[in-house]
Amino acid sequence: MLFSFPFEAMGTGCVLHLYAERENTADMAATSAIDEVRRIETRYSRYSERSWLSEINLAAATGRTIEMDDETAALLDYAFACHRISGGLLDITTGVLREMWNFTSGILPSAEEVAALLPRVGMDKLIWERPRLRFRQPGIELDFGGIGKEYAADRAAAVCKANGLTRGLVDLGGDIRILGPQPDGQPWRIWIRHPRMPDTAIAVVELTTGALATSGDYERYMEVDGKRYCHLLNPRTGWPVAGLSSVSIVAEDCLLAGSLASVAMLKERNGPAWLESLNMPHLWVDEQGRQGGTLPASWNPAS
Repeated sequence: MLFSFPFEAMGTGCVLHLYAERENTADMAATSAIDEVRRIETRYSRYSERSWLSEINLAAATGRTIEMDDETAALLDYAFACHRISGGLLDITTGVLREMWNFTSGILPSAEEVAALLPRVGMDKLIWERPRLRFRQPGIELDFGGIGKEYAADRAAAVCKANGLTRGLVDLGGDIRILGPQPDGQPWRIWIRHPRMPDTAIAVVELTTGALATSGDYERYMEVDGKRYCHLLNPRTGWPVAGLSSVSIVAEDCLLAGSLASVAMLKERNGPAWLESLNMPHLWVDEQGRQGGTLPASWNPAS
């Protein structure tokens, strides 16, 4: 039987769709998976003064060395790898830019205010010698928001599997991780939403395994004088990226799919060419509504 478990986490609506023979089996797996998502949210939240991330940033504020546990060390390793493949665009030190960017205010910061923060941005200011992280200067601020939700989706799927469930789907606000196909072997049909028409799909992807993640300019943004400013910030300029409205990628796990989608958005108008070089299933939509990529309107990795 199929059991569904909606919940809120990481600032978005989430749901687990799990097949199990008994309801209590699904309940136990879902409870454990949701607890894991919330553990990750609590541990790496930049909004909580009690989070482990806040403790890291307290060390960063004064430039002192701090030792990482294995989980955080693995995330840092991954963040540095993303920084390399993105040419420095995917950067976990951009958290400091939030001091000036409030996407609920509808007010743009001045160029001078943003420029004043740039000396505190850049992963070249971090010295990572596992398990110790040092800071070349005080005032750096880390933010795992660009990879946290996708990491949580993968962990939730792993917890479900550890509880004996092998058929189901984890959906954390549109970041999808598949446990396995439906009992009859049929794939899950997943809509990719149009970035300007939330009730319209621009593609329907069929998956029996793997993950699908989307990065776009339509969930967190503000409009000023008719121009849209999305939440993704270029670490070199301190300003929101432009050019693409949405990028979706299919990969083996959600963390990889989500980070590659974010890199493509950060590459702006060069994103489509970079996506083509990856040779991975993808779909992009630019700000003019044009779309391209290798995901057709209906796509199944087994076909």
